[in-house]
Amino acid sequence: MRLATIKLNGKEVASLVTSKGLVPVNKIKEKLCKKWAEDMLEIIKTGQLKEMIEWYKNGGKEEAEELEAIPKDKVIYAPLYRRPRKIWGIGLNYVDHASDLSEKAPDEEPASFMKPDTTIIGHLDTIKIPIQSQKTTAESELGVIIGTECKDVERENWLDVVAGFTTIIDMTAEDILRKNPRFLTRAKSFDTFFSFGPQLVTPDEIEDVMKLKVATVINGKIHAQNFVSNMTFPPDFLVSFHSKVMTMLPGDIISTGTPRAVHINEGDVVECWIDGFEPLVNKVIDLKLKK
Repeated sequence: MRLATIKLNGKEVASLVTSKGLVPVNKIKEKLCKKWAEDMLEIIKTGQLKEMIEWYKNGGKEEAEELEAIPKDKVIYAPLYRRPRKIWGIGLNYVDHASDLSEKAPDEEPASFMKPDTTIIGHLDTIKIPIQSQKTTAESELGVIIGTECKDVERENWLDVVAGFTTIIDMTAEDILRKNPRFLTRAKSFDTFFSFGPQLVTPDEIEDVMKLKVATVINGKIHAQNFVSNMTFPPDFLVSFHSKVMTMLPGDIISTGTPRAVHINEGDVVECWIDGFEPLVNKVIDLKLKK
C-alpha cells in the first residue's frame, strides 16, 4: 500500500495512492464507515496503518479503485507529516561518500546525528541555501519510518516495527561542517534542509529492501547512485542500533545515508530516485541572491 499527504481545502490530509490517482482517506472512511484518522502521523501513531494494510490486501485495493480519485497531475503534495518526535540521520554510510569529505567511513558504529522538524519540506517545495553557507550539498536517501513504540529491537525483528519507507533529500551546509566536525548539528539544521515524501510505501510493497538503488539526481543527471546492500550499516542494523540507544516512537524517521552529496546552486532541481518509488523533487534557491 502507498499513502501520501496532499493539500486539500486548506488542510493536509492523508490519501491512498491508486492507479487513477489519490483518494483522500476521509472518502474511504465514508464508504466503509471506518473511524480512521485523516492525518498521516495519527494513522501511524494509533496503529490504524496495520488495519488499513489488512483491508487493502483483502479486497480494499479493488474497493479504492472504484472511488473518485484526484489525478496525480492535479495533486499538491505536502510532507508526509510535519512533527515527528525524532529525525535520525546517518552520516558516511557508504564508503564513497566518506571519500568525498576526505574522512574515514565508520566501520564499528554508525555516525548518527539528529535534525529538528523545522527542517521539513515536501515534494516540489523549495530548498533554500542559507545566507551563512557558500557550499550547500543535497543527498538522496532511503527513509525508514517507525510504526510502533519500541525498545531494544533485534535485527531479525526490525520489520515488525517499521511502518514504511520513503524518499528523502537531506541537505548539509558543507562549508560550515568542514570548519569543525562539532558544527554538524548546525550544518544540518537550517530551514528546508530535510525533504521527505511524496509517498509512504509499506513493507509489503518491497520485495527486498537491500536490492533498492538510491540515486541523487541534479537537473535530470544522475550524480551518484548505489544499492542499499552496499551500506556499511543496513536498515535492519540501524533500526536495532538506535532502538537500543533510545525508545523509538511511531513516526520517528531514520534517514539511512547517501551514496554521495552533491553541491547545489540557485536554479537547480534536485531529485531522489529509488527503485519503485515516486521520485521526490525540489527546486533550489540561494537566499544570498535574494537580498
